[in-house]
Amino acid sequence: MSTIQKIRVQDVHKSFGKKRVLNGVTFDVPAGESLVIIGGSGTGKSVTLKCILGLMKPEQGTIEIDGEAMTGAPKAQRAALRRKIGMLFQGGALFDSLTVWENVAFALTEGRGKARAEAKPVALEKLAMVGLDEQVAALYPSELSGGMQKRVALARAIAASPDILFFDEPTTGLDPIMADVINDLIAASVKRLGATAVSITHDMASARKIATNIAMLHEGRIVWHGPVGDIDHSGNEYVDQFVHGRAEGPIKMQVRAL
Repeated sequence: MSTIQKIRVQDVHKSFGKKRVLNGVTFDVPAGESLVIIGGSGTGKSVTLKCILGLMKPEQGTIEIDGEAMTGAPKAQRAALRRKIGMLFQGGALFDSLTVWENVAFALTEGRGKARAEAKPVALEKLAMVGLDEQVAALYPSELSGGMQKRVALARAIAASPDILFFDEPTTGLDPIMADVINDLIAASVKRLGATAVSITHDMASARKIATNIAMLHEGRIVWHGPVGDIDHSGNEYVDQFVHGRAEGPIKMQVRAL
């Protein structure tokens, strides 16, 4: 009897016009694993996440969450599966017109119909978990630094105590110290919730900090998948070039001549 994976992605293909972005992406994420998908810009990392979320429909392949189909499922089923997921978006994606605590509570008040009076204490608790106090809760996103905005976005992602967490380039735009703070908070939040996590990044410091396993996406396929501790001796030339940031290697960057 086969084990039901928390997330199963099988032979997923996705194109935009003549451009094929995903070309048979396949991987499993067991419950409790923190998988980080690495790869260069434009390799399809964000598209992979959007397909798993059911926000994009692949032309071919299947995606399952807890053994239930996301691909081809009715809208209500996709919505129910998405409620298991918390998401930290690349730019934070906070609502400018809402206060910090209202942003954190959004999934509770709008997604689950919880009253504001019930949702606010939960929001304050989650903000405390990422090191932010009640004074910050009353502010608006525009009044916060980039690092604080990222913390608020993380608090929002974990507000409903989801089974699954997605992180889209969580350290983009942050200085190295704040990036490390965010990585620590992500790792601690995933562990505290006992959640399964999927992150996408090109930041190897972040990948090493938050991953239990790493998969590398190149030209629409997973070219390597293994424990984070094996990344420096993967035996894969694509991984080796990416991890060490070498210009020379099998990954060719398109550079326009001046």
